[in-house]
Amino acid sequence: MSIGLKLSGYKKAAKDKLISIYNKPKYVYIPLINCNDVDITVLVKKGDYVLKGAHVGKRKGKIKFPIISTVSGTVIDFVNMPYLNGEEVKCVKIENDFKEKSIENKVVNKIDKKTFLNILQDNSILGMGGAGFPTYIKYSTEKINKLLINAVECEPYITADYVLLKEHTEEILEAIDMIMDINKIDEAFIAVKKTNIELLKVLNNYIGTYLKIKIKEVPNLYPIGWERSLIKEIYNTSYDKFPTEKNIVVNNVSTIFAIYEALKYNKPLTERVVTFTGNIVKKPKNILVKVGSTATDVIKEMLGKEKLKDFNLIAGGPMMGTLSDNDLVITSNLTCVLIMDKQFERGTECMKCGKCVDVCPVKLTPVLIKNSLNNMERLKELQADRCMECGLCSYICPAKLPIREYVKEAKDKIKRGEEV
Repeated sequence: MSIGLKLSGYKKAAKDKLISIYNKPKYVYIPLINCNDVDITVLVKKGDYVLKGAHVGKRKGKIKFPIISTVSGTVIDFVNMPYLNGEEVKCVKIENDFKEKSIENKVVNKIDKKTFLNILQDNSILGMGGAGFPTYIKYSTEKINKLLINAVECEPYITADYVLLKEHTEEILEAIDMIMDINKIDEAFIAVKKTNIELLKVLNNYIGTYLKIKIKEVPNLYPIGWERSLIKEIYNTSYDKFPTEKNIVVNNVSTIFAIYEALKYNKPLTERVVTFTGNIVKKPKNILVKVGSTATDVIKEMLGKEKLKDFNLIAGGPMMGTLSDNDLVITSNLTCVLIMDKQFERGTECMKCGKCVDVCPVKLTPVLIKNSLNNMERLKELQADRCMECGLCSYICPAKLPIREYVKEAKDKIKRGEEV
């Protein structure tokens, strides 16, 4: 039995339109971070001229992962800018010369597993659904039997993967086929909500020639798009830390398309489709945005910022997103920019109703975690670090308390080993 809640979608206005393009920012800001790791070796200095695709930084430690320039131009500064996790991150500020001069990357015709991994790593292909985990690490597993394409987008408002899959169906199916061939994967499933009837029709028109790729319809519930929930729904299995323990690799649609462009053209990940929407946006759009642009610039150019006064900007969707500054940097792992009015309901005191416990997909007790923020041992007992940050506890709370934020704080404290 599928577990979750049916939420209002607020998706129709954006998913029925073609992808718009914003690719000419005057400046880009390249965050020196990967998977919340800011221990980055900086490879450029002020005054350097960089090409599109050039490595401007590299993650240290066991995971060697490059951070790339998305334009050609001159490094003019290093500044702190708002990142999708709500914190400010050091960025390389590059003045765009609009010439799009790129690193010369030779296209490889015959791709074996080792070459495949190198292409993903060199082109900075990462998980584009939020975590930003380097994709080559997933495929480094010795044996992969199953490939699962997450096209669910169960969170309200977000439709970036929907329109990308609808407009680039052939390319995405070709990419899945290439990935399966290179990695000798036996089967692939594309998970789509059964309510996305139009998208299912489009897929079914193309998929007949790809005999090893199947469509799996899933219920319109939240958070079924969460990796653990989806694997349980599709394969009726669970894992400890990573799906690769079960020989499964999960990618979302945006990541698959980035892999396609890397394999076909040796193209680095320099742009992505982002949903710009919200309850005060009259004409929401999915926009192909140059990574490193600011939300302010995109909104002003594409939506008309002068018409959107006194708003809150959220990096991500309404359930898992983070309240942010308007100068939020658009990154490869940012799916949505939510523009909402400021009429949020203020919380009252906890009613001890237990609804947050009932809806938690990982069976935590959010209210007890909230009440134990100053007791590290208790937080560990309550396993606050297992929180997936889905936001259902806040959504269901009749007192309108920001329960998710309390649990996220507890999770962060445990991960830092902080004594309180």
